Amino acid sequence: MPEVNEGSVVDGRYRVLRKLGAGGMADVWLAEDAHLQRPVALKVLHRRYAQDREFVERFRREAESAAGLQHPNIVSVYDRGEFEGTYYIAMQYIEGPTLKQLVDGGISVEQGVALIRQVLEAARFAHRHGIVHRDLKPQNVIVDGEGKAMVTDFGIARAGVSEITQTGSVMGTPHYLSPEQAQGFEVTSVSDLYSVGVLLYEVLTGRVPFEGESAVAVAMKQVSQVPQRPSSTNPRVSPALDAVVMRALEKDPGQRFQSADAFIAALDAAMREPGTGSGTAAFAALPPVVATPEEDPEEEDRRRRRWIWVAVAVAAVVGILIGLALTRDTTTDVPKVTGDELNVAISLLQQEGFSVGEVKRVEREAAPNEVLEQDPLASPPADRAGLDCSFLSFFCSKPKVTLTVSAGPGSGTVPGTAGLTLEEATEKLEAARFGVAVERVSSETVEEGTVVHSEPPAGNTAIHGSDVTLFVSTGPKQVKVPVLVGSQRATAVQQIRGRGLEPVVSEEESSEPAGQVIRQSPSAGGQVTHGTAVSIVVAKAKKQAKVPNVIGDERREAVEAIRATGLTPLVEEEETEDEEKIGRVIEQLPRSGEKVEPGSEVTLIVGKRAAVGAGEEEVP
Repeated sequence: MPEVNEGSVVDGRYRVLRKLGAGGMADVWLAEDAHLQRPVALKVLHRRYAQDREFVERFRREAESAAGLQHPNIVSVYDRGEFEGTYYIAMQYIEGPTLKQLVDGGISVEQGVALIRQVLEAARFAHRHGIVHRDLKPQNVIVDGEGKAMVTDFGIARAGVSEITQTGSVMGTPHYLSPEQAQGFEVTSVSDLYSVGVLLYEVLTGRVPFEGESAVAVAMKQVSQVPQRPSSTNPRVSPALDAVVMRALEKDPGQRFQSADAFIAALDAAMREPGTGSGTAAFAALPPVVATPEEDPEEEDRRRRRWIWVAVAVAAVVGILIGLALTRDTTTDVPKVTGDELNVAISLLQQEGFSVGEVKRVEREAAPNEVLEQDPLASPPADRAGLDCSFLSFFCSKPKVTLTVSAGPGSGTVPGTAGLTLEEATEKLEAARFGVAVERVSSETVEEGTVVHSEPPAGNTAIHGSDVTLFVSTGPKQVKVPVLVGSQRATAVQQIRGRGLEPVVSEEESSEPAGQVIRQSPSAGGQVTHGTAVSIVVAKAKKQAKVPNVIGDERREAVEAIRATGLTPLVEEEETEDEEKIGRVIEQLPRSGEKVEPGSEVTLIVGKRAAVGAGEEEVP
């Protein structure tokens, strides 16, 4: 069974260029897609697992799980198939380091948090589609040249509940396993968020929370030990960020973030590190109750005088209270919560003494549950909001805040665009609330400027606002004809086929070395379509005739012998006095045994009786 190597062509389509890496299940190669002229990462299952139904099923599941996930932070799967007894997946090729390589090289807190936030975006999208990754680790996160993090390797992903890897079997990488995963219990999306918490810990500190001499030792620590706070290793980590990490690494799944949205919101809030105030309202003190003593008849005059002073005091207090009520500030600052996640916004408002009124949900491109608008507006910059007061402003409360929240962009069906012009397809996609990306590909069947197909394909469901890539035809592929004259036949044929052209070979006798190309058509440097025939003329050695020995033969016999070898006899006569030489060849040029080209002249000197005017005569 042949192995995949550099130069191999997999499934008649993917030409292998070089190995990118090797894993426990498969090797990953950089290959060129001959159909779409683009680089791909080709993941080929190790042949020793090709007969193992569980491995093959897991490999198939990876392709199916990832193929249904079209997201900017998830590596796309283009194709999958079987090749010479094993299986392969063709994926999007991302050129850049892994998150592990970046961590080993050292990154800032801000850079690390930004990358982890993108990993959470990918996890959120996968979880919404019922996919649990189960093996999130820095080696499975690739960062491109623009700083975009891409999650790959859904090899042990779980979709739904009917899967090969069931409760009781442990799959994943020990340093990033959740406690329930390490114990073989049911794994959920919250388990993925624990793994992201380990990634966050590692980008902040440069190391994982738990180390051990074996995988079992690490797994036991995941179950039983509490990690040190990141700030104990990296003082630049704030207490707020510490708190986010420690919550993500809770042993009890119920105590962790319950969704990627909640994790992202907490991460964003920690990076802002908002200050907190007491938010306690100031209330005026009420006058004390004055106890009235029992009447004393003997002191009636003194009682009357006392009541007069009490009345004056009460009147003074009431006047003061009325004055305070009329001059009291009944406005308050409202905190800004737009841009926050809904739960974070509610918590912040309640801390400041506000309650939340109506929550309105609208479809927007913003992340789900992000607060878009608030009423009253934040102050500053808006004016302070009025308190809700009663009884001369003595009893006031802060107003309810109405929040308008994003319900997410929503999703829709990708419309069909194949056969449309780029302008028509773009208009159709934008009308359906999708973005447009364009890639140019050659096509033998689709006219230039016309859409060949799209990704995601027509009929699939995609998030509004996400890009749909249109593959637009550039017409038949143009190939440059190579320089072939002077090359050997085998080399020239290989070059022609290597360019996707068809060789047509003919031979011609030539003085050039045998097997060397002496002419080609079309000429070198010309542009032709894929599959065009290229004719080459190859030199072959000229045939040579061996000059026979005819000296002593009679004239006619000698002439026939020369003609029989493909040569041209030229007879000259020479007088002789030797009777035996008369009518016979006495000399020949070239000499017998020499090799000459076919048709060459051979001069025969024939003896004749001495006579005047002997001359040259060519035998008819």
